[in-house]
Amino acid sequence: MKFGVVIFPGSNCDADTLHVLGNVMQVEVVSLWHKDHDLQGCDFIVLPGGFSYGDYLRSGSIARFSPIMNEVVNHAQKGGYVMGICNGFQVLTEAGLLPGALLHNSNQRFICKNIHLKPVSRKGLPSQQISTDATLKVPIAHGEGNYFIRPENLKKLQDQDQILFRYCDADGNVTEAANPNGSVYNIAGVMNEQGNVFGMMPHPERASEQALGNTDGRQVFESILSLVNA
Repeated sequence: MKFGVVIFPGSNCDADTLHVLGNVMQVEVVSLWHKDHDLQGCDFIVLPGGFSYGDYLRSGSIARFSPIMNEVVNHAQKGGYVMGICNGFQVLTEAGLLPGALLHNSNQRFICKNIHLKPVSRKGLPSQQISTDATLKVPIAHGEGNYFIRPENLKKLQDQDQILFRYCDADGNVTEAANPNGSVYNIAGVMNEQGNVFGMMPHPERASEQALGNTDGRQVFESILSLVNA
């Protein structure tokens, strides 16, 4: 399984993601420049966090038109794996590869802190191998992480087990107080109907090493690898 991390102008979590995949998880990984038209034979594409094109207009709306996104969309439509983290999640919604939209945080402020996540989906690669009783502490860092989707489409996400993670408190309780940005149904991550495109606002790559004092995020990568390498 070969991974590729796309780098847009303004990406700032690309090096972190490359490091965790290559050095911590020890998988084959390469960087992919936003102007490229070649995915270099990668099986799993990651769109990292950051501020692509300065987050002008809407976050992710310009990056969606980068040349490499034509290849990423084609890859996803053929069943290839794609994952967006934070800004990458925003790009995937703008590209129509994931349902919903990411709006400004309900408090209209940039939020950078540790939050807690509850795994939900039993078929999504990033969450499937994590116990539903687990509570993960993972950082967020975003100004537009307020996930919005219409009620009828929210029901569809629920019915089809497309919700990967929900914001919760340290004890695993999904409450309004535990929702950092106003996201509908405390949603922190979703996937597409086909189960090959994933998006999440929290940063698991920032919580994957003991040197950082937190390895909870590593469970997300372990869950992915345990299934794609099965």
